[in-house]
Amino acid sequence: MQKTEVKTLTHFINGVEVEGKSGRFGDVFNPSTGEKIAKVPLASTEEVNEVVKLAKEGFTHWSKVSVGKRVEVLHKFRALLVENTDRLAYAIGEENGKTISDATGEITRGIESVDFAIGAPHLLKGEHSVNVGGEINSYSMHKPLGVVTCIAPFNFPVMVPVAMSTMAVAVGNAMILKPSEKVPHSALILAELWSEAGLPAGVWNVVNGDKEAVDALLTNKDVMAVSFVGSTKVAEAVYEKGTKNHKRVQAFGGGKNNMVIMPDADIDTAVNSFLGAAYGAASQRCMAISTAIPVGEKTADAFVAKLTEKVNELKVGKFDDQEADFGPVISAEAKASVIKSIDLAIEEGAVLAADGRNPKVADENGYYLAPTLLDHVTTDMNVYKEEVFGPARIVVRVNTLEQAIDLINEHEYGNGVTLYTNSGSAARTFTDQIEVGMVGVNVPIPIPVGYHNFGGWKRSRFGEGQMFGPDTVRFFTKTKTVSERWFDTSYNDESKTDFDFPSS
Repeated sequence: MQKTEVKTLTHFINGVEVEGKSGRFGDVFNPSTGEKIAKVPLASTEEVNEVVKLAKEGFTHWSKVSVGKRVEVLHKFRALLVENTDRLAYAIGEENGKTISDATGEITRGIESVDFAIGAPHLLKGEHSVNVGGEINSYSMHKPLGVVTCIAPFNFPVMVPVAMSTMAVAVGNAMILKPSEKVPHSALILAELWSEAGLPAGVWNVVNGDKEAVDALLTNKDVMAVSFVGSTKVAEAVYEKGTKNHKRVQAFGGGKNNMVIMPDADIDTAVNSFLGAAYGAASQRCMAISTAIPVGEKTADAFVAKLTEKVNELKVGKFDDQEADFGPVISAEAKASVIKSIDLAIEEGAVLAADGRNPKVADENGYYLAPTLLDHVTTDMNVYKEEVFGPARIVVRVNTLEQAIDLINEHEYGNGVTLYTNSGSAARTFTDQIEVGMVGVNVPIPIPVGYHNFGGWKRSRFGEGQMFGPDTVRFFTKTKTVSERWFDTSYNDESKTDFDFPSS
């Protein structure tokens, strides 16, 4: 077999590719084969600070460009995303491991965020009130923050950076993207497309790096806002450090997402929905369904029997295998961690309904795990408490809908949840009482479309602001309110000074 050429990647700074200067590099692997395919530079603090300086210069120009002209660039960027979908999907598959069809779906979701940001001229309109008192008019305007940064995860190399950054650019900010060092190539392609679309130098930059680069972004005084997606532990650390350094921070963490199956639900529909929502992308989604909660023993027995049969039919394979349902996990370390979680669950008393720890695959050097299903899991087990970022899913049995709601509400995560039922009453009770940020009814993965807000509750999110929808405008702008009165040229007020607090 021909050995893969190991590329040396770059940063993208001020409109051009820039070689790393730190002398430090990270290794990038193809999870489907285990091969090293690239070296990515890891930026030093000094390099990050220089990028921030150049981005600040880019912001000075870009913030003065009319919103209509900025949107023209977004239209061109959108067209280029569509034109380069196959290229981007291959880059995602090669570095992340997800199938080409799944990667294509990710890109389509990212384009939704561009579509919404194209509406920036309307979304930036402020409020206006005439004669609030004393012939004074009041109005507000949304002003860009300056230099902002997005710190993106490995599991969505295109969708998350696009969703996090497009509105920020549309409203006049300069962006610095720090992608996951595991999947840097997609970010560099995005930077190329932004440049081709006509975005001025310095407005959209890519800095590759590890913790040193993140810390530099979190402490640089000229970075005004930080948007982060990753594990809960790191999200909390980013939030604490960012806010300590007086930054606006939204940090999206992990989830333990549940699917509740009522006795009146169509079991075949629920099973098929669970399969895709639970095991798609090798379960490496913060919105993946990790837990099935069938209500009643009869429901549980029927659901697990049909689900087990279907799980054993799923195929794991290389990212460009058109017959594969999902690909490998991101790394050898990730694979070992998932197996460790499965082993511990069995030790704690979970029943192994399907075992995916040793799959038969064409390339044994890849980081493959077949789907695992664990039944009779209880809330005191580690596999229930913690997020498992890989294809090991669990079944927790309950007797009533109320028990399911209480169980979900007591968990520290509150990202996503869904209910399968034919009862409008059950759905109303569920959507009203559940303490989770994104809720579905007969929907496999309750991810909102690009023009609705995305964000979890509890320890699934730190800070305020959403990744999609109207909140992106509010997060990436600051509001200025003006109270204005104009006197007639013949105005001559000889009244005494008024020391009372002004009112209408």
